[in-house]
Amino acid sequence: MARPVTLFTGQWADLTLDILAAKAASWGYDGLELACWGDHFDVQRALNEEDYCQERHELLARHGLQVHAISNHLVGQAVCDLIDGRHQAIIPPHVWQDGDPEGVRTRAAREMMDTARAAAKLGVGVVNGFTGSSIWPLLYSFPPNAPSMIDAGFEDFALRWNPIMDVFDEVGVKFGLEVHPTEIAFDIASAERALEAIGHREAFGFNYDPSHFGYQGVDYVAFIDSFADRIYHAHMKDVWWSDRPMRAGVFGGHTDFNTPGRFWDFRSIGRGRIDFEAIIRALNRIGYQGPLSIEWEDGGMDREHGAEEACAFVRNVDFKPSAAAFDAAFAN
Repeated sequence: MARPVTLFTGQWADLTLDILAAKAASWGYDGLELACWGDHFDVQRALNEEDYCQERHELLARHGLQVHAISNHLVGQAVCDLIDGRHQAIIPPHVWQDGDPEGVRTRAAREMMDTARAAAKLGVGVVNGFTGSSIWPLLYSFPPNAPSMIDAGFEDFALRWNPIMDVFDEVGVKFGLEVHPTEIAFDIASAERALEAIGHREAFGFNYDPSHFGYQGVDYVAFIDSFADRIYHAHMKDVWWSDRPMRAGVFGGHTDFNTPGRFWDFRSIGRGRIDFEAIIRALNRIGYQGPLSIEWEDGGMDREHGAEEACAFVRNVDFKPSAAAFDAAFAN
C-alpha cells in the first residue's frame, strides 16, 4: 500500500462519527479526515475537555481507523467573505452571534486559530479548509475592475490570515487551502498570487483537489508540479465536463448540481474525466506521502455505493514510485 486512503467526513455530517466510522471500515478505508461540524470533531470541546481528543482516537481505533488531518472549511470561508445570510447556515452560532459582518469575520479568524490548536492537541499536522474572498464577486470584470480593487482583496486576505498563520506556526501545524471557486485562490495564477500576498510563509499551503480545476480548464497536473513543496494534503474527487456546449455553462446557470444540461458536475471517482494515474505519478514525482482522502460527491449515485467503489478505485490506481531506473538491471 503506497498511501493511506481516507474518507473526508464533511458530506456525511448527518451521521454520527461512530456510525460513519463503522461504515467506512467496512468499505475498506484506513482512516477519516474529520470535518469540524456535525459531531465529528468539535474544536472547542477539543480545547476545553481533557479527554475529548483521546476519545476521538479511541472511537476510530475501535474500527481500525486513523486520522491524519482535520478540516474546517465552513468557518474558514467566513474569514474573508462578504458576509450575508448564507453564512449563518454553515457556521457555528458562537461564530455567527449577531451576524455583524466584521464581527463574524473576526470570530471566524479566532476559531481558525483555535482549530490549529485543536489539531495540535489531536496530534495531526494539517488543517484543511477555505479562506473566503472579498473579491470573488469581482471575478468577471464588468463593470471593469480597477487593478487596485484586486490588490486590495489580496491585501485583505493577508491581513486576516497572517495572524492565523502565526498560531499555526506556534503549534507546528500546516494549513491546506482547498483551491476552489469562491476562495482567494481558485486556479494556478491566483494560487501563486495568494502565496505572494502571504509572504510564502511555510505554514500556508494547499489541499490539492483536481475536481475544482478540470472543468475550469486549469491544468490540474501542472498544479502539483507548480507547488511541489506546498501540497500538504490531497483530496481525491472526480468531475465530469462536456465536450460540447450546454445550456448551463461553466458558471452553472443558477442550476442545481445534477441538473440535466449542465456543462459540468461532480462524479464518483473513476466516473468523471480526471486522469488519476497522471495525478498519482505527479504526487510520486514530488514525494507526497500523505493520505489520499476521498471527498465523495455525486448527485446521481447512492453515496454508500459510491464511497465503497471510490475506495477500491483509489487503492487500485495508487502505486509506489520506482526506487531505481527500470533498465538498471541491464547494466553490468
